[in-house]
Amino acid sequence: MAWEFLTVYWREMIRFVRFRAQLFSSLLQPALWMAFFGVAMSSNFDRFTSAIPAPAGVVPLDYLTFMAAGVIAMTTLFTSLFGGMSLLFDKNWGLMREMLASPMPRTHIMLGVSLSGMTKSFIQVSIIMAFGLLLGVQFFPGYSPARIVLSILGIFAFVGAFSLGFLLFSSTISMRLESPEGLQGVMTLLTLPIFFVSNALYPIQAFPPVLQALSSYNPLTHLVNGIRYFALGDDFFAVGARYTFTTADVLTSFAYLAVFAAVMYLLARRTFERAVVT
Repeated sequence: MAWEFLTVYWREMIRFVRFRAQLFSSLLQPALWMAFFGVAMSSNFDRFTSAIPAPAGVVPLDYLTFMAAGVIAMTTLFTSLFGGMSLLFDKNWGLMREMLASPMPRTHIMLGVSLSGMTKSFIQVSIIMAFGLLLGVQFFPGYSPARIVLSILGIFAFVGAFSLGFLLFSSTISMRLESPEGLQGVMTLLTLPIFFVSNALYPIQAFPPVLQALSSYNPLTHLVNGIRYFALGDDFFAVGARYTFTTADVLTSFAYLAVFAAVMYLLARRTFERAVVT
């Protein structure tokens, strides 16, 4: 049947809800990051950049608001990179052998896992935005209700494209490794450069030229650009710098994430079609 991947999707969501420790930590961690790191760093950055006046007519934003978009991206990155770990557990428990031997197309397995990971990311993003508004984050400044709805849909579109790409990448790695420790080591090794060589927490204008070039090819940078465009506007001032986004910039960032997801899909599909689990 064409909808067999929904069985895998529903199974993953049931597992997400039943593992209370995983559910609680995945929802609480980004809130704590924003509450402690964001509030503490906001007071410091705002003090250091208070002497730099905002250009006339440009909306000034505090660091907490600037960083909130980065926290959304960070949470999506972590959730997506470790989203394929359930496949590794299925291999070790013998469940993957049964799934691969079933009449269900193998691509439905990776699609079900990926869609469940996207759903988890959407839930976390919604919680972060709601919690951020309670902390005083200035999301959607002066937006009308209709524009807020469209902006949220735009954020979800960027989060969906980004998470799909990294979930497929995580699934590919999970099907090639044998131990959870090995997978965790690989993902941890990738998380640090992807996160810190991006504009999630600070402007990249002060980066060395090499890091600026790497950041421009970093999918996380394009995700943050999309989130800030929809959540903060196309022209604002934060952390001593002015940020402007055009429609072409946002479409380019989304196209980059879509191409990245398509390449990861091809790699994951090839891995699943050739997978042999004993």
